[in-house]
Amino acid sequence: MNLGKRIAFYTLGCKVNQYETDSIRQQFKEKAYTIVNFDEVADIYVINTCTVTNIADRKSRKLLRKAKRKNPNSIVIAMGCYAQTNAKEIAEISEVDYIIGNKDKKDIIKRIEKIRKQMNEEIKAIDKIDVVDIFSEEEFAEYNFGMSKEMSRVYIKIQDGCNNYCSYCKIPFARGKERSRNLEEIINEVKKVVKEGFFEIILIGINLGAYGSDLDSNINLEDVLENVSNIKGVKRIRLGSIYPDNLSDKLIELIKNRKNIMPHLHISLQNGDSEILKLMKRKYTRSQALENLWKIKKEIPELELTADIIIGFPGEKEENFENTYKFINEIKFSDLHVFPYSDRENTVASKYKNKVSFQIKKERINKLELLQNEISENIRRNYIGKKVKVLMEENGYGYTENYLKTFVENQEKENKILEIRVIETKKGLLVGGEEKI
Repeated sequence: MNLGKRIAFYTLGCKVNQYETDSIRQQFKEKAYTIVNFDEVADIYVINTCTVTNIADRKSRKLLRKAKRKNPNSIVIAMGCYAQTNAKEIAEISEVDYIIGNKDKKDIIKRIEKIRKQMNEEIKAIDKIDVVDIFSEEEFAEYNFGMSKEMSRVYIKIQDGCNNYCSYCKIPFARGKERSRNLEEIINEVKKVVKEGFFEIILIGINLGAYGSDLDSNINLEDVLENVSNIKGVKRIRLGSIYPDNLSDKLIELIKNRKNIMPHLHISLQNGDSEILKLMKRKYTRSQALENLWKIKKEIPELELTADIIIGFPGEKEENFENTYKFINEIKFSDLHVFPYSDRENTVASKYKNKVSFQIKKERINKLELLQNEISENIRRNYIGKKVKVLMEENGYGYTENYLKTFVENQEKENKILEIRVIETKKGLLVGGEEKI
């Protein structure tokens, strides 16, 4: 079998997965592999899987099968979170040739080179599964910087793993214990991406607020943010996501006073009812979350918030849902990611009784989405006639400092920060024209 060097990637799930795929893709570029689109014919297909929901699992399986149909003689590799937690399940998929867990996927190129050699020598017996215990990973795994597919923005991973074990969440079994990146390595990578011309840096992790908890030095997320904001040439900094109980006074102060720290936060909220939050094993109550979010909104009026919400958690009664509905209506997030609860194997919540029916979950999600659409549109309308700064990405689209998606008329610039005046809103967008300064 004469296996060539055309390789295609597909990434499911979070920004951490995207960061890792970008780094791995760069490794293959440096080894003279030809990177092709996933829909093209390739010799090797790599799917970086996700397992946060049942839907993610199904999509991972579908893509693994689809890859082999593109080229029956290709090598199809599953890596990532679903590969880590469900390797034996994936091994039963005949189209999959190799499965690599999260601990070793940073060294995937060595494994693929070995597979290519074995196949060229017509050695057929290749063990499919290369997955080890993720909890044996004690230190943060460094990935070499890889160009993000988003030209203007780049992700920088600073943390991995989670020790919280929320009752609904499978991710600790996929990512292992909390591990923080060395501050010096973070600073070096930031300097590198600034030199490469990236305007916006997004600090990401599985549980960003836990940064530093495993390090001997007395350092936390706020220290990272402060150090990164001091680096010359850094124009925009964002956090990937954060829990509402991690909104410290110092974090609020940094966002308020540092011009290159953007006034936007994505809140990993999950619910707005104390009873459900307790069942979820979250470490805050409804009132604590409300208090912290109101505090940061008061301190930074231009700040916009987005959030994740799970609807239909086991035991969620109508009054519990109404508390979440009221929470959303009170805080007024600029955008909301709403997910129906789904059982994940080996989690505490999967054994809970009083499951909510599909129909009720659907009705509640529809009700919440109608509310959020109205809130989002009202927020956008407040910007009509105002000036905003937009980082242009492609085809005239970009994002404001507080993360409102914007279309700039008659504008094809990329990787530029433009000051525009908002003229109108249209289909979930701010629409404006460049201000001539």
